Amino acid sequence: MICSTTGTIVIPRETKFQKFPFKHSHFQVKTYVCSKTNYKPKSRFKDFNPLISTTTKTMAVEPFTSGASGRINALFSLRALRSLMMLVNAIVLLLLLPFRGQKRAVAINSGEKVGKDEKQESGRKGSAVVRVPAAMVPWRSGAVTVDQEAAARRALAIRRVVQDDDDDTVREFSLFVNARGETLFTQSWTPISVIVRGLVVLLHGLNEHSGRYNDFAKQLNANGLKVYGMDWIGHGGSDGLHAYVHCLDDAVTDMKMFLEKVLAENPGLPCFCFGHSTGAAIILKAVLDPKVEAQVAGIVLTSPAVGVQPSHPIFVVLAPVISFLLPRYQVSIANKKGMPVSRDAEALLAKYSDPLVYTGSIRVRTGYEILRITSYLQQNMNRLSVPFLVLHGTDDTVTDPQASQKLYEEASSTDKTIKLFEGLLHDLLFEPERETIMNDIIQWLNCRV
Repeated sequence: MICSTTGTIVIPRETKFQKFPFKHSHFQVKTYVCSKTNYKPKSRFKDFNPLISTTTKTMAVEPFTSGASGRINALFSLRALRSLMMLVNAIVLLLLLPFRGQKRAVAINSGEKVGKDEKQESGRKGSAVVRVPAAMVPWRSGAVTVDQEAAARRALAIRRVVQDDDDDTVREFSLFVNARGETLFTQSWTPISVIVRGLVVLLHGLNEHSGRYNDFAKQLNANGLKVYGMDWIGHGGSDGLHAYVHCLDDAVTDMKMFLEKVLAENPGLPCFCFGHSTGAAIILKAVLDPKVEAQVAGIVLTSPAVGVQPSHPIFVVLAPVISFLLPRYQVSIANKKGMPVSRDAEALLAKYSDPLVYTGSIRVRTGYEILRITSYLQQNMNRLSVPFLVLHGTDDTVTDPQASQKLYEEASSTDKTIKLFEGLLHDLLFEPERETIMNDIIQWLNCRV
């Protein structure tokens, strides 16, 4: 018998070997008996075939021990593993082929179409003018290719901005192209009769859009704070499949780029960031960058996605694999079915009847990215040093209020405040106590402008 690290080979006694330059320490040779009916002279390892002659003799039989059986099973396992890898490769190729086709798209000229809409709306409203800053949209950008569904969402988002006729606020929209060539929808709220004392950059949560915070933005305007909102990729009026985020790090990069543009347009004004849920997680990761940390005066977080627990642990196990093979697959086990986010029935009806709010099951890649960013934040809480206010409802079933408490305790910031609201749910600014929440945020900002 020849024993090696790769397996065991049974050979007949008195078999003749060719000379080979191996030391005796490499192999141990024992004679065994194999019956003529069961013995096959060809070795399982082709490299040793020249060493084994076809001479066979009748000998006594010594049965396999359990150890030898294990090694034989290992050989079959290796073969099975190779077959499995070939099968997986074939499946991956089959899955990737459908995505190579061209997406159905529609071309929109960012200069001509938007300009025409502005003229029509300005003619109807008189003094109200919607401007697209030249710094945001290059004059010679040409036709911007977007998905039909994204184009419809963007048209609706623009129409809502244009039709918002408020005597105290000028609401404008703008578009800009990120580093990946994707067009993002942004909007701003500027007070008319109040001197602007500071800025607030607002990031919405998963599945929603910046326009949902229209009332909150106008409350900030009344206190001298100009507000900028950005629909991150796949949301609201921005490019991408609705509510699909291939990489949240891309959203973090977009937020940094948007922040630089806002600061360039408003030099000398203190800038704060507000984020809800996943938007809060994006802001948290962004301000861990020392450059961004130096640009912001503080951050406000409502129900931050620092701790998120899927309803079934199997999602955590399968998410990395499925998100690679089927990133856009929608899975319901990632969300708790019928999970309430507000105790205000009218607010819930307004949210889930809004075409710009995604109401389908979460996509695997998006869910995995949320788990990934929350894991990163939990490991880097002590690096947070900017002033912050975190607000969370104790009955929130979407994000963990205890994770917000942990953030408050572990952050190295010297200026930090936490407010936990007994019995409130996830969407704090859409709860019946929304006025109290807004007043707490505004009071905190006013003390630091």
